[in-house]
Amino acid sequence: MDIESYMQTVGRQARAASRAIARADSNAKDQALRAIAAAIRREAPALLAANREDLAAARAAGLEPAMLDRLTLSEKGIAAMAEGVEQVAALADPVGEISDLKFRPSGIQVGKMRVPLGVIGIIYEARPNVTADAAALCLKSGNAAILRGGSEAIRSNRAIAALVQEGLASAGLPADAVQVIDTTDRAAVGRLITMREYVDVIVPRGGKGLIARLLAESRVPMIQHLDGNCHVYLDDDADAEKALRIVENAKTQRYGTCNTTESLLVARSRAAELLPPVAAMLLAKGVEIRGCAETQALVKEAKAASDEDFRTEFLAPIIAVKVVAGLDEAIAHINDYGSHHTDAIVSENYGATMRFLREVDSASVMINASTRFADGFEYGLGAEIGISTDKIHARGPVGLEGLTSQKWIVLGNGQVRA
Repeated sequence: MDIESYMQTVGRQARAASRAIARADSNAKDQALRAIAAAIRREAPALLAANREDLAAARAAGLEPAMLDRLTLSEKGIAAMAEGVEQVAALADPVGEISDLKFRPSGIQVGKMRVPLGVIGIIYEARPNVTADAAALCLKSGNAAILRGGSEAIRSNRAIAALVQEGLASAGLPADAVQVIDTTDRAAVGRLITMREYVDVIVPRGGKGLIARLLAESRVPMIQHLDGNCHVYLDDDADAEKALRIVENAKTQRYGTCNTTESLLVARSRAAELLPPVAAMLLAKGVEIRGCAETQALVKEAKAASDEDFRTEFLAPIIAVKVVAGLDEAIAHINDYGSHHTDAIVSENYGATMRFLREVDSASVMINASTRFADGFEYGLGAEIGISTDKIHARGPVGLEGLTSQKWIVLGNGQVRA
């Protein structure tokens, strides 16, 4: 395949389709989404067959168990995929929403209108469900999508993409509004992230290696987060029962997600009380504790933590633990060592919690809640395209609104500027 020629064709088709999708009304988009969901349910056996082929090839290639787990589609997973598309259809359409209209002394009205971003390139690994999720979110927000899944999921992604395009066509919308890159050649990624003439935004969903490469090479703006080194801080005024419950959920519910807690900070005044039961719970669940000297003194099973451990997203049953002087040191530690993704405080002190909210420089900051809540569905967005730790345009879970921008609009009645 001539990658340059192929990617130029994909880009041109996406740009043309983006204009049609941008002007499509909500009924047409929702009709397409419902048709996609119905097609996914109808073709569940075919999707499972395609996924079995991907899994067989992945096992033969020696892919690690975590990757195989993310690659696997089940009957339940396919049903959830269809339900997710229907949930997006049920969400309010953000496109065309007018806000902040104000009269100016000249008599004009000035406000903002929400509009699509245009063409969104999404690069992801393993998870075939992202093909349906990303297609649904881009479609509902009036954007065209170019999807480049991992080579390990090529058969599953092709099968899902065919159903997406079937649904688009059934609603009279261009099938090219969602295109899956039909090659496993890595050169296609290199071209996608430099096609500024056709692609408006890149959204990477994958490991740190993939995102680091894209950050270094992309010429197209990106919505991304590099890693998720999330913290829970147990304050001087923490409730012990809440502390135990929150740390258990934040660390042990799932180990491989970006909103899983990787570092635990404990106020020195409460460490002797709070840390032993929390450590006992973690150890009972098979979590390795890497701690500072004070942690090791209180928890004999704890291993010595290196400075690098406090900067690491383990994605495994390992947690870094540090005893800190109090709120000031906790905030300073999080802002220095964290990834600006999600951080939580456990405290009954209103002043301390408000300072934590204001001063911790992260996309999501929480009071007395598990970091695992940092998710588009849990935030009421219906679904998410990913998490952003950037500060411009979108921050935190990125849903429909994050896939749009705003333009200024002016309503007049013949006014001219004096």
